[in-house]
Amino acid sequence: MGLSTQMDRILIVGITPYFLEKGWLWFEENFTKILQARKGQLFFQEHTLFLEQGQSFSLTELLRKLDELGYEKVFEIRDPGEFSHQGGMIEVFPLNKKNALRIEFIGNKIESLEELNITTQEESSRTVLKKRLSSQKVFSDITGLKQDEYVVHLDHGIAKFTGMSEMHGQSYYVLEYLAGDKLFLPKGLEKKLSHYVGFMQPKVSRLGSPFWVKTKRRIKNEVEKLAKELLALYAQREVSLRPPYNPPEELSFSVQESFPFEETPDQLQALKDIENDFLKEEPMDRIVVGDVGFGKTEIALRSMVRATEQGYQAALLAPTTILAYQHFSNFRKRLKGLPINIVLLSRLQTKKEQDKILKYIKEGKTDIIIGTHRLLSNDIEFHKLGFLVIDDEQRFGVKQKEKLRQLRTSLDMLSLSATPIPRTLYMSLSSLKGMSMVQTPPEGRFPVSLVVCKRNDKVIKEAIEQELKRKGQVYYLHNRIGTIAMVKNRLEKLIPKAKIVIIHGRLGEKELIRVMDEFEKKHYDILVATTIIENGLDLPNVNTLIVEDATKLGLAQAYQIRGRIGRSHIKSFAWFLHGSNVQTKAQLRLQALQESSELGSGYKIALRDMEIRGAGNILGKEQSGNVNIVGLNLYCQMLAEAVEKMKNRDT
Repeated sequence: MGLSTQMDRILIVGITPYFLEKGWLWFEENFTKILQARKGQLFFQEHTLFLEQGQSFSLTELLRKLDELGYEKVFEIRDPGEFSHQGGMIEVFPLNKKNALRIEFIGNKIESLEELNITTQEESSRTVLKKRLSSQKVFSDITGLKQDEYVVHLDHGIAKFTGMSEMHGQSYYVLEYLAGDKLFLPKGLEKKLSHYVGFMQPKVSRLGSPFWVKTKRRIKNEVEKLAKELLALYAQREVSLRPPYNPPEELSFSVQESFPFEETPDQLQALKDIENDFLKEEPMDRIVVGDVGFGKTEIALRSMVRATEQGYQAALLAPTTILAYQHFSNFRKRLKGLPINIVLLSRLQTKKEQDKILKYIKEGKTDIIIGTHRLLSNDIEFHKLGFLVIDDEQRFGVKQKEKLRQLRTSLDMLSLSATPIPRTLYMSLSSLKGMSMVQTPPEGRFPVSLVVCKRNDKVIKEAIEQELKRKGQVYYLHNRIGTIAMVKNRLEKLIPKAKIVIIHGRLGEKELIRVMDEFEKKHYDILVATTIIENGLDLPNVNTLIVEDATKLGLAQAYQIRGRIGRSHIKSFAWFLHGSNVQTKAQLRLQALQESSELGSGYKIALRDMEIRGAGNILGKEQSGNVNIVGLNLYCQMLAEAVEKMKNRDT
């Protein structure tokens, strides 16, 4: 590697949105002004570093400052935003320079400053850094960090978090590495820290050893190969274009004005993200991740109306008849009086009714189609399907989703999920899918008060009587059809005044809808049900849930079921009951559920669910080992950056 000019002073700026918007030329033209601003402005003092040859400066302090500025430690620098350290020499690729720099120390004195012959394309490197900066909010989320939990530090690797420490008026995260090595990370600099999520006990190395940076470089190379494969896979879809949408019209404004609540900031942002997708030529592929009851359906409804304004048909695919029916009922109420034709297609209708609906769909006489798996049948011909919403998308396989896309390669797709499956999670984070997070609870919403305890009749009786006293209703979950009638009889003896009804998957679909309608109209106090209630029930008067054997549920499933209550301004209670002998994994699931009792935890639940299951992998057997080595969060970050880098190379 040839060296270019020897330098007597250098400026290194932090990886911040403000500096990322500037080009190299701007920094050269404003060099003197930046130095002047460093003297009196806190922002420039904190986010820049000025060094001169011969200056006394601790090498350790420089490494710490580069960390604060957002630079990533690597084995060998290649791109802006990276630095490496060997002995008394630091190489760094500043955001504000066209070339990388080498800083050599003798003791605590800067001996020389040199510009290296390492350069990169400005626009592509800035795009990658912007992607890293925006994605850090997701990857470095360490809320709920517990003592003795494993964490990943971007530059130093996997460690055990042993607690907080106070020194000289500053709080520090204490990270323990192999052989008792400790790193004290100041509070406020957590952006390089994330929970370790993997499928096995992680390997911890010595602090400062080259093992971590070598490992990270190796996995980055393998991730880049995977990114190439993924981009090739999605290339066909990228080629399929459609005309950008026209601006919203009267229909959209009418639906917006008829919304009886105030939109949350996250809802508004998701709608803005979707609108930006509509204005592009590339078809939309976006997932909206948000807790049950946080307003994802309203986002879907408005987006479907936008599609009908463009002359397209819009379809919503729901996993169950109950959920499809509920969407159909709610959509009809919201769209009442508007010139939008909406139909429901499921096995609820007779053959004759279905044939009539199919004819309308084919002839373009219907604008919005809501259905179950029935929408995937071979006898359906859409007139002009342009927009597809997949509700509770983890319930559908890849082949099922791709089948609808094959009908029209330029199909816009919007997925809704409270707990995205791992595959969707990493696809969305790697920029192959857009992701909008809806984490702000609606105004007046309370978290569900959750109790995990041993099953006994006294607890059940008190919980139900407390709810009935305030004129509310109860879900009682018993997930075995063979004994569900016995449970109903037992509850009738326990609470004689209560009116109780049963619901499960073997009931005919018309009977299911009849029971649910009557329960919604408060003809019954208690609904004894299987996990059929997991999806789609939105009944504000039901604010107590009792799960009879909570250990039989998966974590994400338990979370979904808990979300069936607490959908109004009334305080709600969930009782997750268990028997005497609880296995370790079941204990972990229940513990995770309790720990995620705050509103908006669905996204974290998805991550935790992967951690606890410990089996299978999200990326194929070849990549699961890499996920274990660096943790899922960092792996996703690497993948996101690799995809972004390759996209920019191709443009």
